Amino acid sequence: MTNRFAEIAAGSAPSLDSFDSPRASLQPIHDGHQDRIRSYKETCRRFSEALSNAFATGESPLELTAARTRFVDRVLINAWNDLGAAHPHADQAALLAVGGYGRGELYPHSDIDILLLCEGNRQLRRAESFLQRFVTFLWDIGLEPGQSVRTLRQCRQEAKADLTVMTTMMECRFLAGDRHTVARLEQVLSNRRVWPSRKFHAAKVAERNARHRTFGDTAHRLEPTVKESPGGLRDIQTLFWIAKRHYGVSDLPSLIERNFLTEEESVELEEAQRFLSAVRSGVQILAGRKDDLLNVERQRILAAHFGYRDEPHAMAVEQFMRRYYTTVMGVSRIAEMLHQELEEDIELDRRRPRIRVLNERFEIRGAFIENIDPDLFEREPAALLELFLLLQQHRNIVRGVRAGTIRLVRKHRVLIDDAFRANPKHRDLFLKIIRQPHGISHELRRMNRYGVLARYIPAFRRVVGLMQHDLFHVYTVDEHSLFVVRNVRLYADRRWCDDVPHCHDIFVGLAKPELLYLAALFHDIGKGQGGDHSAIGAREALAFCHDHGLSETDCASVEWLVRNHLIMSMVSQRQDISDPEVINDFATRVGDAERLDLLYLLTIADMKGTSPTVWNSWKGSLLEGLYTATRRVLRRGLALPDQLSERVAQQRAEALANAQQEGLDTGAVTAFWQTMDEDYFVRFTPSEIAWHAKFLASADEAQRSGAEAVVATRNLPEGGTGVMVYSRNRPGLFAAITGVLDAANLNIVDARIYTTPSGFALDNFIVLDGDGAPIADKEARRELRHRLRETLARERLEPREIVRKPSRLQRSFQIAPEVNLFSDARRNLTVLEVICADRPGLLSRIAAVLSDREIEIHDARINTFGERVEDVFTISTATGEPLDDPLTIAALRSAVLTALTPAPKSKAAA
Repeated sequence: MTNRFAEIAAGSAPSLDSFDSPRASLQPIHDGHQDRIRSYKETCRRFSEALSNAFATGESPLELTAARTRFVDRVLINAWNDLGAAHPHADQAALLAVGGYGRGELYPHSDIDILLLCEGNRQLRRAESFLQRFVTFLWDIGLEPGQSVRTLRQCRQEAKADLTVMTTMMECRFLAGDRHTVARLEQVLSNRRVWPSRKFHAAKVAERNARHRTFGDTAHRLEPTVKESPGGLRDIQTLFWIAKRHYGVSDLPSLIERNFLTEEESVELEEAQRFLSAVRSGVQILAGRKDDLLNVERQRILAAHFGYRDEPHAMAVEQFMRRYYTTVMGVSRIAEMLHQELEEDIELDRRRPRIRVLNERFEIRGAFIENIDPDLFEREPAALLELFLLLQQHRNIVRGVRAGTIRLVRKHRVLIDDAFRANPKHRDLFLKIIRQPHGISHELRRMNRYGVLARYIPAFRRVVGLMQHDLFHVYTVDEHSLFVVRNVRLYADRRWCDDVPHCHDIFVGLAKPELLYLAALFHDIGKGQGGDHSAIGAREALAFCHDHGLSETDCASVEWLVRNHLIMSMVSQRQDISDPEVINDFATRVGDAERLDLLYLLTIADMKGTSPTVWNSWKGSLLEGLYTATRRVLRRGLALPDQLSERVAQQRAEALANAQQEGLDTGAVTAFWQTMDEDYFVRFTPSEIAWHAKFLASADEAQRSGAEAVVATRNLPEGGTGVMVYSRNRPGLFAAITGVLDAANLNIVDARIYTTPSGFALDNFIVLDGDGAPIADKEARRELRHRLRETLARERLEPREIVRKPSRLQRSFQIAPEVNLFSDARRNLTVLEVICADRPGLLSRIAAVLSDREIEIHDARINTFGERVEDVFTISTATGEPLDDPLTIAALRSAVLTALTPAPKSKAAA
C-alpha cells in the first residue's frame, strides 16, 4: 500500500504498512503475563485506529479486509507460539481459522472464528490447560473470538449432524500447531458419507431459498443486506461450497477445467465478489460493528468513497447503487445456471433424464427446456423470443431453462438489434408472450434476468438497476415495473384478490388485458431522464404500440394510461371525492368506462408494487369510492352531472337506512339533521352521517351546549379507525386534537372539519396505527377517547409538544420545505399546500400556526410518500373569507416554513 493516513487527535496515526512486518510490536514478552496482555492489546488498538484512518483517507475497503486478515493471523500465531513456549503439550493441538476467517475474508468487524483441534481425547486432556489460557488471552486483548474445541471424532459427529458446522469447517485454514491432525481433518470431511453431494446440494439450496424468502425474493430493495440478500456474498459462497463438495476442488481455475464455469462467468463472479466484499468492508467500518445493512446513509458515503459524483439526472448514490443492483443481478443469473448444472450432474449419477422433442428447435430434458442445435440462435434469432413463449405454453417445463441454453441466450442477445426489433415475426412473438393466459410476469422477469428484455425494449435498459433514492420507492425501477405486471396478472385469479375482490371481476371483463400489461411495463420507463417521466413514458409506449401493429384505439389507450397513471391516486388522496364537481371533473378527464377500469386496476397494482408499506385498506377505500362515483357519472353521461340537491337527498336516504339498521330513533335523528345545512350531507358519507347521529341526536344538554365534548371512535370496514370530535369551536381546537393523535403515534390520513350552523365544531379523522392498520385494541381506542376528552376539557388549549424523534430513515433524507397558497374559486376558499420531510408532530405544528393566526381549517388531506409529506388544507379567514391580502399570505407562508424547519442544535446539546 502506498497511502499514508490522517493524523488523529492523540498524535500521528499508524499506517497499515507498519503492521505488515513480522516484527511489528508482537515479539515475545518475558517480563510477565500482564505486560504481554498490555502489549498485544495496545497493538490491536493501534491497528483498529489505522484501519479506520485508512478508510477515511481513501484506501480500498477490499485491501482493509485483507490487511485485517493478515494482522489477526499474525496476532494469533504469535500468541500461540508465545504462550505455547511455556507449555509442554502445546504441540498436541492445532489452531485453524474457519468460516469467513478461514477463507481469508476477515471484514473489519466480522467474527474471528477459530477451531482448536486435537486428534483425540487423550491429546485434548493434555493440551486443555494451554487451550484455555490461549482463549482467555485472546479475550483479554479484545479479539473476542468465536472458538470451538473439538477432537477429530467430534468434528465428524458435529459436521454430520449440522450443515452449518460442516460448511464452517470446509473453510478451515491452518495457522499453527499440529499439521498432522489438520491433514486428518481434511480426510474426515472429504468422506462422502458425512454429507453426500446430493444431500448437501439439496440442503444448501433449501437454505438459500429460505433466506431469499426473508427478503421477498428480491435484492432490489432500498436497503439491501450485502451478505444475505439475493445475489449477495452468501449466494457466491453457497455456489463454491456446493461445487467444492461435489467436485472436490478449492479454486476457480479447477472449476473452469471441469466445465462447471466458463472463463467469462469466472471473471464476472470474481469481479462481483471483489465489489461486494469491498462494499461489505466499507459498511462495517461505517457501522463500527458487525453489520451488513447497506442503509441509505452508508450508500451516500460509500458512493463518494468509490469515486461517484452527482451528474444531471443521476445522483452519485444512484449510480453507485445501480452498480450494486446490476452486480447482484449478474450473480443471481450465474447462480441459476450453476445450481442447475450441479443438480444435473448429481442426478446423472443416479439416472438419465427423459428427453421429449417440442419442435425442431427445442426439447425438454428432465423438465428443463434446451435448444437442440448449438447454432440455433445464430441460424434463427427469433428463437431468442420463442424460448420464453414455449415456457409459457408448456407448463410441464417446471425447472426452467437449461444452463447451456442460458449461456447461449446471453451470448447471442446482441443479435437483438434494430433490424431484429423491426422484424414482424419477432414483434408477433413478443405480443404472443404478452397475450398468453399464463406465465406473463414470470417470463418477463426471466427475460430481464437474461438481458433479453432490455435488448428488445431499449428504453427499458435505462431503468435496469435504477434506484430512486427515496423512501417511497423501495425497489429499482425495473423490479418495480415487473412487480406491477405481476400484480396485474394476479387479478386473473380470485384467490389472490382477497383485499380487492372486485378487481378480479373487473379484470375478467376486460376485452384486451394485454393493454394493461403493456401500460404496467411502460408506466415508469421514462424515469431517470429528467422531466415528466409520465410524458416520456407515454411517448415510448405509443411508439412501441404503433411499431407492433396495435390499432389506433389500443395505442391511444396504452399511451393515455402511461401518461395518466398517477392521476387516480392523486385525486383520491388530495381532493375531496365527496364533492360532485371533483368527481365530474375526474370523469371528464377519464372519458369512458373502459379507461376507468384500466386506470383503476393499474393504479392499485402500481401502489402495491411500490413498497410493502404504501398500500393499505384506507387508500383502497378511497380509490374504490372514486371509482364507484365516477362509474355512476359515466353511466349517466357527462352532460348530466350530479346536482347538489340530488346528492343531498341520496345521502340522507342512505344515512337514514343506516340509522334504522342501528335501531336509532328516526324522529330524533331527523330532528338532529334539521340543524345541519346541505354542506354537511355532502362532506360526509352516509355511514358517517348515521354514526354522528348515533351519538349526537341523543346528546344530553351539557353536550349540546358544548360544555362537554362528544368523542367517538370506530374501526371502519374499508380500513382505518374513525375518530369523531364534537365540541364548541375555539382557537387551537384542531391543533389540540391532532396533538393528541400524534402523541399516540397515529398517522392521520384524512381530516374533515365542519362547523355547524350553530357554531359548533364537528371534526372527523381517519387514523392508522404505526403499522398502517386500524387500531385493533379496544383498550387503546378507549384510552384515546379519554385523552381527547381530557385535553378538550381544558379552558385553554395549548399545542401538545411532541417528544418523539424522527426515525433513522426520516433523518436520512433532507427535503427543502415548500409552502404554496392558491385560490379555490369554486368554493371561495384558499388552499394551503405543504410539501416537506415527514417528522413527528408535523401536523400539530402546522395547525398551531393556523390557530395563532385565527385561520379556519375546513378540511385536510394528509399524504405521506415515504419520507415526503404532501398535505393539503382548505382554509379561510375566521369570517369564512378566502385569504386574498398578499401581505397576509406572505406572512402565513413564512410562519409555516419556520414551523417546518427544525431548530438548530445548540453547541452544548451537540
